[in-house]
Amino acid sequence: MRGYFASSIGVACATVLTLSAPLPAAAAAGPGVHRPPSTRPVTGAAVPGSTQSFPLVPLNPDRAAGTAPELGLAARSVRSFSLVGVVWDDPAAELYGHVQIRTRASGAVRWSAWQDVETHNHGHGPDPASDEGSSYRMRGSTAPLWVGASDGVEVRVRAEAGQVGGTRVPTLPDGLRVELVDPGAEPGQDAVAPSSQTDPVQRSDEDTSYGGSAADAIVSAVEAGLASLNAAMVPGPSDGTTNEADVEQAGEVRGGPSAAAKPYAAPRPRIVTRSGWGADESLRESGFVYTGSVKAAFVHHTASGNNYTCAQAPSVIRSIYRYHVVSSGWRDIGYNFLVDKCGNIYEGRAGGVDKPVMGAHTLGFNTNTTGIAVLGSYTGTAPSAAAVNSIAALTAWKLGLTGIDPRGTTYLTSGGGNLYPKGANVRLNVISGHRDGFATECPGKLLYGKLGSIRTAAARLQGR
Repeated sequence: MRGYFASSIGVACATVLTLSAPLPAAAAAGPGVHRPPSTRPVTGAAVPGSTQSFPLVPLNPDRAAGTAPELGLAARSVRSFSLVGVVWDDPAAELYGHVQIRTRASGAVRWSAWQDVETHNHGHGPDPASDEGSSYRMRGSTAPLWVGASDGVEVRVRAEAGQVGGTRVPTLPDGLRVELVDPGAEPGQDAVAPSSQTDPVQRSDEDTSYGGSAADAIVSAVEAGLASLNAAMVPGPSDGTTNEADVEQAGEVRGGPSAAAKPYAAPRPRIVTRSGWGADESLRESGFVYTGSVKAAFVHHTASGNNYTCAQAPSVIRSIYRYHVVSSGWRDIGYNFLVDKCGNIYEGRAGGVDKPVMGAHTLGFNTNTTGIAVLGSYTGTAPSAAAVNSIAALTAWKLGLTGIDPRGTTYLTSGGGNLYPKGANVRLNVISGHRDGFATECPGKLLYGKLGSIRTAAARLQGR
């Protein structure tokens, strides 16, 4: 073990010494480039988790002709799980209907009330024409629902009756299954717990252990896959000023003019790394996929419910990660960043928080964008001020790496979706909601209504 640790430090130090050198051609080649990590990250403790999958069977096999089909799973005891969703075979098929689930808390006798699951989740995911989107592993899926530690489940899925005069026959997709996700154990003692503070820019308690450009390089090495150092946090600047080295490196990575970015670069907020929230790196596909430059940020909600505590947020993220990869067939978690109700910011898709990592968050607009998802559902519940402040801080920093004004607009080429055809040149706000690029309720009307103030706050943090 001691020899392995020494070896890990040696590899990390070697990486530190080379980070200031120009990127290899493979990393700088532009969109669609895969760059394998040097090693697999190692967390402080095994966080295996598990997924139980049960086929849904007809609940009304003798239904009369013309009545809507209904499938489900009878109430049963199962191994412990905390998140649930429904998947089906064809990722291009929509589930026109209603999904309801009730659960039994672990060790309890009573069952919960029936809970609705968001069925129209098609707009969250990889673009169909991408390697990820055309993978044989892809499945259709509902949004996931966080239910907390449970050991009993019952499911019913009812097809939506056809509209009068309509041509669509009420049907359900083939291969419907319910997926029960256990997030696994919490990371080891070396991981840093999420904060309950509300101002992400001022969280600098951990900053003092990272000093100077060499430490920044170590953090970058961890982000690139050398997580044997078990770094749980990408700290913000301890003096509240912008790290110009970050801006210069960002300009080099993206080929953008770093000099133009410097006047409007915002402080980097504190970010919980994948190691910090306990990502099992053996789940995702190896390597990273980058696009040319981050020109816009799309804001989402996970539609997974608000019944979680901030201490549970890492477990929620691990569950969503497993649901995206194991159940839905994506290469990694779809979002580039996640934010909890206490304002903690988490690294999402692997590849480097300061890099243009291609996510799977806004179907048709995953190229040259970053996806930020707030844990929860915000159609009928207002987001916390802490979460809104963190979105502003995160977008100010991320967009500031290339000098982009959060109040501005940009043009993006559609990869195809239900609002814009493939190839359309679309003008969008630099900070947009998911519904701006795809016809969906996401990020919920109450979070969407905060985007104007988020743009203003982000611009102010950039010094505009």
